[in-house]
Amino acid sequence: MQYVYILRSLSDPERHYVGTTADLKARLAKHNEGGVAHTSKYGPWRIKTYLAFDDEAQAFGFETYLKTGSGRAFAKKRL
Repeated sequence: MQYVYILRSLSDPERHYVGTTADLKARLAKHNEGGVAHTSKYGPWRIKTYLAFDDEAQAFGFETYLKTGSGRAFAKKRL
């Protein structure tokens, strides 16, 4: 399984991060311990939404979409 996830910063609730992983718990722990440069200064993080895909290419495609303007609008309204 491949997971596409959206994190919300607890220190700045308007800040979100979108990513993909095969191990959601381990990846969240890495974000929260400062192991990801892009998210280290806005932690701690919590999972807002995640979706599971059995097709890795489809997961990466959806992650890419969520990082676009229309994808961000979709996530804000629907996720």
